[in-house]
Amino acid sequence: MKQSKKFILLLPIFCLLFFTSGKAQKIWTLEDCILYAYENNINIQQQVLNTQYNDNLLKQSKINQLPNLNAGVNQNFLFGRSLDETTYRYTESQKTITSNVNVLSSVTLFQGLQQRHTIHQNEFNLLSSLQDLEKLKNDISMLLASGYLQILFNMELLEVAEIQHETTLQQVERTSKLVDAGSLARGSLLEIQAQAATEELNVIEAQNALDISYLTLTQMLDLDSVGDFSIEIPEFGDVARDPIHLTVEQVYREGLDVLPRIRSAELQVESAEKGLNIAKGGRSPSLTLRGSYASGYSDARQQLLGFDPELNPIWEDYPFWDQMKDNRNIALTFGLSIPIFNKTMISTNISNARLNVLNYELTLETTKMDLYKSIQQAYADAKAARRAYMATETALVSMEESFKYTEEKYEVGLVNTVDYNIEKTRLTNTQSDLLQSKYDYIFKMKVLDFYRGVPIRL
Repeated sequence: MKQSKKFILLLPIFCLLFFTSGKAQKIWTLEDCILYAYENNINIQQQVLNTQYNDNLLKQSKINQLPNLNAGVNQNFLFGRSLDETTYRYTESQKTITSNVNVLSSVTLFQGLQQRHTIHQNEFNLLSSLQDLEKLKNDISMLLASGYLQILFNMELLEVAEIQHETTLQQVERTSKLVDAGSLARGSLLEIQAQAATEELNVIEAQNALDISYLTLTQMLDLDSVGDFSIEIPEFGDVARDPIHLTVEQVYREGLDVLPRIRSAELQVESAEKGLNIAKGGRSPSLTLRGSYASGYSDARQQLLGFDPELNPIWEDYPFWDQMKDNRNIALTFGLSIPIFNKTMISTNISNARLNVLNYELTLETTKMDLYKSIQQAYADAKAARRAYMATETALVSMEESFKYTEEKYEVGLVNTVDYNIEKTRLTNTQSDLLQSKYDYIFKMKVLDFYRGVPIRL
């Protein structure tokens, strides 16, 4: 009995622990965000459908090499004078019922290798669509990495604003005591309180920026709401400790081998070349093989049994299945079609196919040139970001020492509130600049890695 009462008392606690653990907040890493987008992004799903469509075209082009097979059945009701197809004689009766069945099959034996080139073209189109899918995934990964780093930047910016606000609040308390003791004028207190109010606004603005960056990332992920969405904070260490050993040419060479946008453009050129071969195949004769089986029945047809003593023919009804057996017809036909003049349609198709090849070759060259320019820009941005980070880091050390010295003089009344606030604002701006250059450098290096085909990781 006591154990039962104890269980009843502990049951609500167990339930609370169960539901609390079931609703534990998930911490999202950048990899989690990327994988979630791969599975749920609508643009990716549409590209997957496009890939499946091209896969169906490829399968169908292979199946098109097989013979086709079709069957037909006709039931005819003829009135008045009509042709009996089983005897090829006209009947004069008012009503005739006929039945026809047929089975037809044909296969193309040769058509200028157009079917084989079509298969190869569809293979290239499928591979190109797969590369487009990978390109789309890479682009989304870069967007997510940018949004993820923006959250981290705003987190640290909020932390800086809160620390600065807390420091100013401590100075407000010290200044208030000095004013009460008569060591400082009341104006100094009002000035430091105004600074505290300004920094409180900075905290609110930093929090708003952080909330907006969270909203932006969740919208990229197509999540219903921000809710309890939270990200993991990675350890970057000294991000600019090592110099950039990469060169533009090195990154470009690696990018040519691995980037989906380049491979997709190359496959489109190969697909266009197969399209040109298909167009040229239109000049070639085509050889086909056709086979057919047919039979028919007519109720107007009669079967001869014999002759009477006066040599008059004796007729009776011709049974359906007997007619179907006796009227069967099997045909095997080889057909050769030789193109002679088709209103220059074949020549026009070949000319257009050549232009299509040239167009895709130019597209490939443009894609390569754009890639090289993008890598040049990314490389220059990364070097500039690293220089800015290192310079700001050095400046921050000096600013911290300068502010510490100013703060000590302020506490003993050797520096007025205005000078103190100016120095503190300079320190805050330098800290913000350092954070900006830090995450700018991290992102620019991720862009370089992206062009080299390195998966995006933090």
